[in-house]
Amino acid sequence: MNKNIDKCISIVEKDKKIYAQSGKIPYFPLAVKKGHGAIIEDADGNEYIDMLSSAAMLNTGNSHPKIVEAITNQAKDFIHYIYPYVYHEPLVDLAKEIIDITPGNFEKRIIFGLTGSDANDGMIKFARAYTGRSKMISFIGSYHGSTYGAISLSALNLNMRRKIGPLVPGMHHIHYPDCYRCRFGKKQCSCNLECINELEDAFKYYLPPEEVAAVLIEPIAGDAGFIIPPKKYMEKLYSICKENGILFVVDEVQQGFGRTGKWFGIDNFDIEPDMVVLGKSIASGMPMSAIVGRKEIMESLDAPAHTFTGAANPLSCKAAIATLEVIREEKLIDCSKTLGEYMKTRFKDMQERYEIIGDVRGIGMTIGVDLVKDRITKERNTDAAAKICYRSWENGVLVTFISSNVLRIQPPLVISKEQIDKSLDIIEEAIKDYLKGNIPDDVLEFSKGW
Repeated sequence: MNKNIDKCISIVEKDKKIYAQSGKIPYFPLAVKKGHGAIIEDADGNEYIDMLSSAAMLNTGNSHPKIVEAITNQAKDFIHYIYPYVYHEPLVDLAKEIIDITPGNFEKRIIFGLTGSDANDGMIKFARAYTGRSKMISFIGSYHGSTYGAISLSALNLNMRRKIGPLVPGMHHIHYPDCYRCRFGKKQCSCNLECINELEDAFKYYLPPEEVAAVLIEPIAGDAGFIIPPKKYMEKLYSICKENGILFVVDEVQQGFGRTGKWFGIDNFDIEPDMVVLGKSIASGMPMSAIVGRKEIMESLDAPAHTFTGAANPLSCKAAIATLEVIREEKLIDCSKTLGEYMKTRFKDMQERYEIIGDVRGIGMTIGVDLVKDRITKERNTDAAAKICYRSWENGVLVTFISSNVLRIQPPLVISKEQIDKSLDIIEEAIKDYLKGNIPDDVLEFSKGW
């Protein structure tokens, strides 16, 4: 690496001395100073093409001028006033906008929070209150956040759960349908949805369906490695929920707002969920989350069952309104679809040339590149993922990995084709460097990931 990163290293060392490292997932020593569009600048002035979007939080890119203007103008009027006690127009305008675009041809209500974690906690409250049932079902490999309810719903990493029990009771987990690593050794042509039997057996032997309030599913299993369920699985799961009076809820925190080439990930499956959990890119980097659901569900609780002093901040509301405008005006949903397909095609071309790439999957601008030690055994190649991401960063591209071995490709929807080509060229060179043994083992001392 020839570039200077002295200031970045200095900030990293200071961070280690003052910040609790339970809140850090390091990939490379990057200290961000500026951002614009699909470009990030570090504290030393080095520029990088952003293929991460701050973990899918910046669908409109870094510091979009229209969003910056909306925040600035609102700050001149008032920054915040506790919404549970008063009212303000930015929230009312935003609420109507989001209700209009979320799936479901029925009357809805919305409530706001600060992060996807608290939205998932709120979802538990509404599901239990409306149904009068206590049990919840989510999936192994899911990540729904870091508050107690969200951690209880999640089943991704033991470090999230160690030393903090007991967690919220009544949470049950089943396997997410993973066609690449099918637990039943099936191919698409021979699949009979054996994976749904786990839920049906649970209902038959130990988990009374009449006690289950909701099933919560990610339309794409994000931190599990961008796993895409078969459409027929989603349809069957939805049918089982409807047959048993169970709410069907989707976590759109990571895949919402154009990321998959549609407004929401679940739109790719033509299903109308009873509740939708939103966060991340809803306000282009400003703290905000939301729950949207059927009117009768969202009115099953009385105040102050789900209120926050800082929720519905007018700066965040204005940022979110501007976000929706940018997505529409710049046709970012179409960009996500077309450029996403282009990226996937390029990675599939690499897959034909490099045995280390076991699978390439994705919808829109959510793409996972699954790195393996052997294509037959599909053993995960964690060292390769860490080294390739580190070398890509050294050469000017921000890309991380999830599920220990899957390259996370989620650029801002405003990225250009030229920036994509340059990024993928750099990632491919990093793959070549890894295969040649040109990336030293000492990068693994810093690059940890999930």
